[in-house]
Amino acid sequence: MPQSTAEACEPQSRPRNEGNLAQDWDESALLARLRAGDQAAFQHLVQSLNDRLSRVARGLVGPGAADDVVQDTWEAVLKALPRFEARASLSTWVLRILTNTAISRLRRAGREVASGDFSNEDDMSALAGRFADNGHWHQPPHPWHADTPDALLGNDELQAALTRAIDQLPHTQRAVLTLRELAGQPLDEICNALDISASNARVLLHRARLRVWAAIDAYQRGEDV
Repeated sequence: MPQSTAEACEPQSRPRNEGNLAQDWDESALLARLRAGDQAAFQHLVQSLNDRLSRVARGLVGPGAADDVVQDTWEAVLKALPRFEARASLSTWVLRILTNTAISRLRRAGREVASGDFSNEDDMSALAGRFADNGHWHQPPHPWHADTPDALLGNDELQAALTRAIDQLPHTQRAVLTLRELAGQPLDEICNALDISASNARVLLHRARLRVWAAIDAYQRGEDV
C-alpha cells in the first residue's frame, strides 16, 4: 500500500506485472490489484478520475478547498478499499466518497442552505427582455457557433465561462447542480447528502441550470460572462 496519495501520483519504476496503463483495465482485475496494494493500479485510478473529482469538488466546496477535498478523498479510498463490495462501479464509489468528504467539510464549516438560494430575483433577471408580453421570444437564443455538443465542450473559452458561472452560483445551487450533472447522482441521494427536500432540490437545480444557460447564451452573443 502506498504511503501517501501524493507518492502514488509520482512517476515510479515499473512494478512487477504492471501491464499497459495506456489501455483501459478490466475493473475486476483493477480492483484485485488495488486490494493487493499495487502501486501502478492506484496510479492508474488516480489518473483516470482525478480531473473529474477536482471538478466535482470545486462545485461542492469552491476552488479554494477543492484540492484538499480531493486529497482527503484519495486517502479515504485507500483506507476503504478492503471493505469495497463492488455493488456499484469503482468510479461511482469513489465519487460518493468525495461527495461525503465535501459535505462533511461544509457541515464542519457551518454551511447551510441559505434563503438566497431560493430567491428568484437574479434568476428572472437573467431572462429579462427575452420574452414579449404574449410569451413569445423577444430575443431568441443565439445560434450555436459549434455544430455538436462535443465541439462546444472542447471550446476552452466556453469552458472558462461555464466555470465562472458555476463558481458564482449560491453554494447550495452549485452543490445540487454539481451532484446531478457532474457526479450523476440521483435526486434522492442528493437530498440525503444535502439534507434538503425533493421539492427544494428541484427548485435549486432549475435555478442553477437557468443561470448556467444564461451564461452560455451570453457567451454565444459575445457578451462578457
